[in-house]
Amino acid sequence: MGLPRRIAIIGIGMTKFGSLGAVTSRELFTEAAYRAMLDAGVTHKDIDAVFVGNLSSDVFEHQMHLAPILPDYLALNNIPSTRTEAACASGGLSLRTAIMSVASGFYDVVIAGGVEKMTNLPTPKVTEALAMCSDDLYEANVGVTFPGVFAMMARAHMHKYGTTSEMLAAAAVKAHKNALNNPLAQFHKEVTIDKVLNSPMIADPLHLYDCSPITDGAAAVIVTTLEKAKEFSGHPVEIIASAQASDTMALHDRSELEGFRSTRIVAEKAYKMAGITPKDVDVVEVHDCFTIAEIMAIEDLGFFPKGQGGHATLEGVTAIDGELPVNPSGGLKAKGHPVGATGISQVVSIVEQLRGEAGKNQVADAEIGLTQNIGGSGGTQVVHVFKKI
Repeated sequence: MGLPRRIAIIGIGMTKFGSLGAVTSRELFTEAAYRAMLDAGVTHKDIDAVFVGNLSSDVFEHQMHLAPILPDYLALNNIPSTRTEAACASGGLSLRTAIMSVASGFYDVVIAGGVEKMTNLPTPKVTEALAMCSDDLYEANVGVTFPGVFAMMARAHMHKYGTTSEMLAAAAVKAHKNALNNPLAQFHKEVTIDKVLNSPMIADPLHLYDCSPITDGAAAVIVTTLEKAKEFSGHPVEIIASAQASDTMALHDRSELEGFRSTRIVAEKAYKMAGITPKDVDVVEVHDCFTIAEIMAIEDLGFFPKGQGGHATLEGVTAIDGELPVNPSGGLKAKGHPVGATGISQVVSIVEQLRGEAGKNQVADAEIGLTQNIGGSGGTQVVHVFKKI
């Protein structure tokens, strides 16, 4: 069953990602949203509502009730504004909420965005804040942070499938290579497999370069119906599927550690809604908060058999010129991971690909793209599928 109305993205906008100094979430979101509005050719009077993904402006900036601040700074006075929170999937959920609001006929043109200003706090405080997205009673409360959570998954995957540290490192090498040609990415430096393997160990077997960074940034898109898109100057890309699934928060309650059941469930829903199979997808942006997350994602999304994701990555199958380009933007690993904005930044990348506007990172003949956005350690999963028009 598809969406009740055909939905499109007609505008995209994104800030630079990185450690951006004395700037606030409201300023970052304003920049991204304004760029999206300009790209779409919409004016203030066209916007019916705002949806923003944000993990924790209260912890990072001592600012709760963020949602009404954003339309105020955009001069969108008095329109509805709603914050969505689903850990690292806050941005993906923002888009899904926007899609449902337009598909239902409740609104016609909305902004879906995400923002996070994380670098105000020292790294230990940021780590503590992010750990609250895991099960506090059984994990965070006893000192398990997200590097530790994903390290356990990596060890399980290595034990069952023979995945190696070199395979994980290959994902990082690819991410940094792709980010070189993304002007908005946080990192613009190449790394080698040896450099990854010789970087400091964060949580065995994950090295420093296996982990995504702490990042500031915002991204936004304009969502409307495909029919109404004709009224504006933006270049539409159709959204043909939006799906969400959840799982237990605590790892010890799951039947496996070497993959995400929630990814497989949400992928099945998305493929069914879109009327496609994994073989039809030309380019993907997956949630590589850690290199093992990318490898598990490309397996659980059905692109490779279980245990073959690492081999495919090491062999270059997921490179921009490979059989299935994965994270041509540089991914969370090198583009950056401003938590609330991550899911929307993935969408910006896919829309650029399907428009043919990705520059040196353009995937040839891309017609169908997919994004996968994870909340926490897989407690929330959001997948969207997009089609070139």
